[in-house]
Amino acid sequence: MTVAAIAVEICLILLIWGTTEGLVQEANRRKAGTGADILIRPPTSSTNSRGVGLSHELIDEIQALAGVKLAVGAIVQMQSDTNTITGVEMEKFAQMAGGLDYLKGGPFKGRFDVVVDEVYAKHKEVTVGESLRLLNRDFNVVGIVETGKLSRIFVPLKTVQELTGDLGQLSQIYVKLTDSEQTQVMIADLKKRLPATPIFSMEEFISLFTAETKGMAKEFIAVVVGIAISVGFIVVLLAMYTAVLDRIREIGILKSLGASPFYIVRIFLQEAIVLTTLGVLVGIVFGHGAQFLIRSSFPLVMVQFLESHIAWAAAISFIGSILGTIYPAYRAASLDAVDALA
Repeated sequence: MTVAAIAVEICLILLIWGTTEGLVQEANRRKAGTGADILIRPPTSSTNSRGVGLSHELIDEIQALAGVKLAVGAIVQMQSDTNTITGVEMEKFAQMAGGLDYLKGGPFKGRFDVVVDEVYAKHKEVTVGESLRLLNRDFNVVGIVETGKLSRIFVPLKTVQELTGDLGQLSQIYVKLTDSEQTQVMIADLKKRLPATPIFSMEEFISLFTAETKGMAKEFIAVVVGIAISVGFIVVLLAMYTAVLDRIREIGILKSLGASPFYIVRIFLQEAIVLTTLGVLVGIVFGHGAQFLIRSSFPLVMVQFLESHIAWAAAISFIGSILGTIYPAYRAASLDAVDALA
């Protein structure tokens, strides 16, 4: 029972941390996969918010600047399942990203074509030639690409602009330079030209996104971890206290043979450490099993365990177990040998 409770504690902590880490890292991987050096966003946007507010005409202006290799605009719309639809000029984006690896099909051919990545295709159980309901109408799936480049769902830019009523508007502009070493110089120039517009290097934006996203989840994670620690503490406390009650006579015999209070305490602490070690090992196995099941059943949910997650989960579990053992061990050490044997 004690081992199982500790295993569940470890598994829960790993899944919470792993899910947060997995979602953040997957989002960052897709952003980095654009191949861009600079990201320009609307004046009213924040790191995690999306909207429109950039003129399509800015693309030509930025493209004409010395040192700019390519400027690509995109418009992003959130779906009800929290995934985003990205309207983009596919040919230009593929050029910026260093090409797209099509597993099936190919790029857009018509206004209402859609290209999805392999993860989304698996989630929706769709393939090339089938239809997909997006933006309140049916789109024809014409291509499935490897994941890791900007979005899971690609739709022609003008189609999204028309369907959302945002003609001539963009959510973001990606800029690729001929020399990435000149990124900060170009950002300074762009900020002079567009003083009210947020402009980031891709590295800076990814760092800000990671910090903000993890910060938003911090309180929730703290609550869940706190509950897990409390459960582990209470289970170990009850188990060790029950062990003391069941072994009163044995404790009395040890004390009558000269066992010191420290020796008695050490016995219970050693037992708690052994049980916790088993629970941690079982919990890690459970965690990886749960990770596999989640990936198989819910492809969009990314779970990524780091070595630091496992180390912290184990440390938290050991601390909770030791704290839960202190009172029962003290109670056992305080027993009078005569009373224990009576």
